[in-house]
Amino acid sequence: MEKEMLYPVINACRTEQKLDGMWQFKFDALGVGGHEHWPAGLPQAQEIPVPASFNDFFTDKDSREYTGDFWYARHFFVPAAAQGRFVGLRFDAVTHRAAIYVNGQLIRRHEGGFLPFVADVTAAVHYGADNLVVVQGNNELSREALPAGDTVTLKNGKKMARPFFDFYNYSGINRSVHLLTLPQQRITDYTVNTTLTGDAAQVAYTVATTVPGTVTVTLTDAAGTVVAQGEGAEGTLTVAQPHLWQVRAAYLYTLTIQLQAAGQLVDEYQDSIGLRTIAIRGHQILVNGQPVYLKGFGRHEDSPFAGRGFDQNVEAKDVALMAWTGANSFRTAHYPYAEEVYQMADRAGFLVIDEVPAVGFKMAAASFLGGLDQSFFGGDWIKPLYTKHLDQITDMIRRDKNHPAVLAWSLLNEPDTCDDRSVPYFKQLFADTAALDPQRRPRTFTLSEDDTITTSKDLQFPDFYLLNRYPGWYHYAGYALSDGEAALRAELDQWASSGIDKPIVFSEFGADTEAGLHKLPSVMWSEEYQVEVLQMFSRVFDSYPFIRGEQVWNFADFQTVEGTMRVNGNKKGIFTRDRQPKAAAFYYRQRWLALPLNFKND
Repeated sequence: MEKEMLYPVINACRTEQKLDGMWQFKFDALGVGGHEHWPAGLPQAQEIPVPASFNDFFTDKDSREYTGDFWYARHFFVPAAAQGRFVGLRFDAVTHRAAIYVNGQLIRRHEGGFLPFVADVTAAVHYGADNLVVVQGNNELSREALPAGDTVTLKNGKKMARPFFDFYNYSGINRSVHLLTLPQQRITDYTVNTTLTGDAAQVAYTVATTVPGTVTVTLTDAAGTVVAQGEGAEGTLTVAQPHLWQVRAAYLYTLTIQLQAAGQLVDEYQDSIGLRTIAIRGHQILVNGQPVYLKGFGRHEDSPFAGRGFDQNVEAKDVALMAWTGANSFRTAHYPYAEEVYQMADRAGFLVIDEVPAVGFKMAAASFLGGLDQSFFGGDWIKPLYTKHLDQITDMIRRDKNHPAVLAWSLLNEPDTCDDRSVPYFKQLFADTAALDPQRRPRTFTLSEDDTITTSKDLQFPDFYLLNRYPGWYHYAGYALSDGEAALRAELDQWASSGIDKPIVFSEFGADTEAGLHKLPSVMWSEEYQVEVLQMFSRVFDSYPFIRGEQVWNFADFQTVEGTMRVNGNKKGIFTRDRQPKAAAFYYRQRWLALPLNFKND
């Protein structure tokens, strides 16, 4: 678990320099890098961009599909003025595990390809001089790690990833690398939690520091006017007549934290926060006490060339397209996204279901993708997996807890909840995560089509339900779509009569569609058929008052492993992979702009 997850800022007390750009890169299929002293420099390396996945920059298949150790390196300069301060290298994401060397010295290791970590290089760098950072990465999959999968060896001796999940295993330094210099006496974390009372907002805060000192917290509005101030490492700020953060109508305040020691300012940190509350009441999802209906997408960090590498240009386009459709939410399927995504959502007023990369916890999924068909929760990998699972949930919540956009935590995607052996795992997971979020946001997970009101053993755990359902595609497809609608209604009738008083959000549904393929009458893969499937789901959603959201799968086409079920990736996108609209995008724009935020409560 990471102790310091604050996003880098630059001010009078803190410096930050991105080390993005061209890095040296080298594969290590034989695992010889350590013996041949690669931590001191990479021999005969090539250049590759950071941040980006390495896979799609190659024109040969062995390189694109490479599984195993790989190495990055670059030089960086540390100013002499940094001496006496904390110097760190912050990696926003290295997929899936990394060892960090500076000037040949091993600094630390980290596992988890979608969350940041900091390497303390204070004692390893040369001040006022050039330095070398070398990263040994590894992208192998296993059942003891997140996301789950296997790594197999082909007869030609090459390793191959066999994921238990339906997205490509893009790898590398997928997000930015930062050179940080911070005060030794510094702020390490903060939390805020808003309650609304009458015409005021009460903002409870806590601040963590490396040493005791005088902590001052100041809140300013968008005009720069101070609206509340407090002193002490914990306290409550009262904001009269607050501007609330609302869905698709965001308002952000600036929180400034200052730390003084011996009467001197030693550290300062600023962040944007929104004043709002989240709650579940019966079938309602409430923001600021008002019911909201979720309209939006499951998504992937996936784009041409950079793969899963964060690209602010792509993200800005995605935000604009989601707003154009009338969406108000998305799920970070199936891993925490880059922090800049949440910052954009904060500013745009999108609600985010934040998901940890606990995907592939179902051997039926592995079978679908060419693996084995057996119980996942009965395996001997469960104990080490649980430790990593809890560790990554802890870091995800610690990193994202102050974002007003974050609506809920999704702790797993499509696990095997039909197995009685899953119950102890879920019971422990929900108990161990209950107090991690100061705002006590709802926690949930997605249920696949096998996991129903009658088959799932774990329905007691989530605060609301996420259902992934695919009638019209994986079954009841084509002309049998009408039977698919009947079957879906029959299942939802069971939910209606069950007495369960929680909201249901459909988190996945849709049909693969080849952009530009038109057919009258429709056939599967045509744009007309995709719209027909989505219209069917809309009819069903509108028929049940406890359905409080729809997040179509997927926002855009994305890359997957090769297979007979996929034609160069998953094509369920409402937009193409290069972000051009299919007919379904215009359908949702018409539907969602007409649906009020409080749909089913108006």
